Amino acid sequence: MGATTRSGLLPAPLRDRFGFTGHLDFYKTEDLVTILTKNARLLEIDADREGIEHIASRSRGTPRIANRLLRRVRDWAQVYGKQSVDLESANAALTLFDVDDQGLDRLDRAVLEALCRRFGGGPVGLSTLAVAVGEEPDTVETVAEPFLVREGFMIRTPRGRAASPAAWTHLGLTPPRPTKGGQGSASQDSLPLDNQGGRLGN
Repeated sequence: MGATTRSGLLPAPLRDRFGFTGHLDFYKTEDLVTILTKNARLLEIDADREGIEHIASRSRGTPRIANRLLRRVRDWAQVYGKQSVDLESANAALTLFDVDDQGLDRLDRAVLEALCRRFGGGPVGLSTLAVAVGEEPDTVETVAEPFLVREGFMIRTPRGRAASPAAWTHLGLTPPRPTKGGQGSASQDSLPLDNQGGRLGN
């Protein structure tokens, strides 16, 4: 028996030796509420329904993340003298920990901010995008990108990564006007330099 989130990296002969290969979907919010309610009892955390639901809704459909956030909200509540994990505590704690109402964290938003503000919505190469947010390309590709693509905030194209309309809306930004080719107009800073140091396309 084995478990992996990157089955494509397994050699085909090894995959073929498993008698059955299954795929687990992301959990619904109501399922995460059930899991968190049970774990709150096991951890002796006093939590009400609204607080649990708020944590579950920001957990990316992943029990591991939900349980981690539950512990961090519990820590916040204890530090600030709260008697239980309620909606107010959950919202304040997750805001402090940079987890927004869509489950995006600091890295996720940094990637979207770079795509929209610095590269006009893209497309932009992975390595360039990683440099813009101060992370390694592998970190952007394996940590941030899968969730952003699944939730419809990022689009993978043959020319690189691009921001979707949902990304602009989530950041409260206005997307660039489409050009004749159907793509958003790139910002001047994202255009390559010519031999004289000017921007190509000017």
